[in-house]
Amino acid sequence: MGWGQKEGVVVDESNQARVQAGAPPSLRAMFFGFSRVGLSGFGGVLPFVRRVVVEQERWLAADEFNSLLGLCQFLPGPNVINLSVAVGARFHGVRGALVCSLGLLGGPMLVALLLGLAYDLYGSLPVAQALLRGISAAGAGLIVAMGWRMGSSVQHKEVFLPFALLAFVGVGLLRWPMPPVLLLLAALSSYVAWRRLERKA
Repeated sequence: MGWGQKEGVVVDESNQARVQAGAPPSLRAMFFGFSRVGLSGFGGVLPFVRRVVVEQERWLAADEFNSLLGLCQFLPGPNVINLSVAVGARFHGVRGALVCSLGLLGGPMLVALLLGLAYDLYGSLPVAQALLRGISAAGAGLIVAMGWRMGSSVQHKEVFLPFALLAFVGVGLLRWPMPPVLLLLAALSSYVAWRRLERKA
């Protein structure tokens, strides 16, 4: 994975991210961290999860986040909820999974209920429709920006990023079903990674 350890700090050499070694984050810190994500993530919260977990709090290195998100994408259910469960469980087991999920969902659930009532009353107004279209466009931009940052932290880009391009072509352009495309590409990329490790050994 290309990590080194020096003076109590784990260094991810792929993007020079630093993750403090030692005591894991507290349940309180993780609850408020994911609450901040849930309440600030308009149009999709995955970019905000990465910002909090990797860049601000430094609970995970960039490569760790990429690997964990890749795993969560193959699990049933929304990716961001799977990710909150996985991050919480990594540091505090079942308690951490529950705390992170509650922090992520509690605030947005209340806001969504209030907005649902407002939309029922005012959703047909042109200004409300324009606002929703703008939020959707901003959310799409955030997802693209997060994908770019994740791609920049991948080691051996010339080997593994073509798989991301193939996934985009297969699912986004050709409209092939996502599960078989991802399963096939995951199997192929895993085989390539295994062969590279075998050659190094």
